[in-house]
Amino acid sequence: MGFIGVPGGDRMGLIRMTKYRTLLLATIGFNFSFLIWFSFAPFTGGMAQEFGLSTAEIGILASSAIWMAPFGRILTGWLSDKFGAPAIFAIVLAYVGVFSMASAFAQDYSIFFVTRLIVATAGITFVIGIQHVAEWFEEENLGLAEGIYAGVGNAGAAGGALILPRVFGQGWSGPLFSTNWRAAFFYTGIVSIGLAIAYYTLGEAAKTEEKRQATKDNASLKGWIHTATRYGTVVLAAAYIMSFGLELSMNGWLATYYREAFDQNNLVIASTFAATFSIAAGLLRPFGGYVSDILARKEKNILPFFTGQYRGQWTFLGLCFIVVMMFAMTLAGLSGVLLNAVVVGFLVGAGCAWAEGAIFAQVPAMFPNSSGAVAGVVGGIGTVGGIVYPLFYSAPWLANLHLGYSVAAVTMIPIVLLSAWVFRPEIAKVANAAGFTGVGREEGAVAADD
Repeated sequence: MGFIGVPGGDRMGLIRMTKYRTLLLATIGFNFSFLIWFSFAPFTGGMAQEFGLSTAEIGILASSAIWMAPFGRILTGWLSDKFGAPAIFAIVLAYVGVFSMASAFAQDYSIFFVTRLIVATAGITFVIGIQHVAEWFEEENLGLAEGIYAGVGNAGAAGGALILPRVFGQGWSGPLFSTNWRAAFFYTGIVSIGLAIAYYTLGEAAKTEEKRQATKDNASLKGWIHTATRYGTVVLAAAYIMSFGLELSMNGWLATYYREAFDQNNLVIASTFAATFSIAAGLLRPFGGYVSDILARKEKNILPFFTGQYRGQWTFLGLCFIVVMMFAMTLAGLSGVLLNAVVVGFLVGAGCAWAEGAIFAQVPAMFPNSSGAVAGVVGGIGTVGGIVYPLFYSAPWLANLHLGYSVAAVTMIPIVLLSAWVFRPEIAKVANAAGFTGVGREEGAVAADD
């Protein structure tokens, strides 16, 4: 790791400096990945006009941004364990940048659609950064560290909604493009390639050679099957569908919703309203991880029927809050008052942040030597919500655009019930070792809150 032969005090100082550099590097990389992932959202009106897209087709475009993420996250989580996060993060940023630039020149919608599918794999960088941060931070601070990383990173979607329409406004005129969204895709692609070079140059895979080797040794197919089928992995993946998957769907849809459902034809205003959700879902995420850390350290029970499962209790409350707020989103929309919908949308984002921070405080704590593989499964399956929920929002059989939120809320109730079963003390204490199959290595039970 470059610390061999360095005196003890200096070595600890170098490790501490590199630890925070890792957090900063991962956060910047993921923040921009999220920005480029949803860089299409503020420009759906212009793309719809140029390519002749209907509202339902815009919904499909929003959904397609997530299609590649499930498999991509599962694969890159494992690859990060095997080969180290810096190399994998750099590779993803580099090819995403190339295809973002290519999409700026696409004249045929089929070619444009395919290039944007590839650009949408920018979202798989989430699990790479989760693995990278987990390789450097201690268990008692993992919730906060991962919350900062993911929260500030997720806010890249808000950055895209706030910054891109202003930089590349409707009156954009530049040396290469007269169309604002084409310019945005081209120049964000250039930045992505620059970040790839920086990540590969500055990143270090793990705190120690021993930690790096332990993670690498667990990166086998047999080990992956084992961790992917444990109760803890399955329930956290399902919970991530209704939290992060929901966030993805809202990031890609809300600008369209505020524009179409409330007759807000101004691109900048509609994107700004949508950004309030993204800000809440991103910047409040450290709160979810931090409270999870506090409850675990202080062994504080806030739900007696999950006694001893401190992180699980906090996650469960976050999931319940999301369901309630999604029903409230429908009621706010039906009120016909735009401000009501914006405020409740902010609260939905806050619920997503709460649950996501809590979930990824549990992941590395439960699976310390397989954080990449588990983060890949949880993060990958979680993105399914981003594929499915936009189809509810724009479904032609709904009476109006407000009802899709309640349809989504109903589908979340079984996930809440599953979490209630797994977070019971007798199951939660062995959730990293017991699972739905007997396939894979036996690591021995470790309490979820140890």
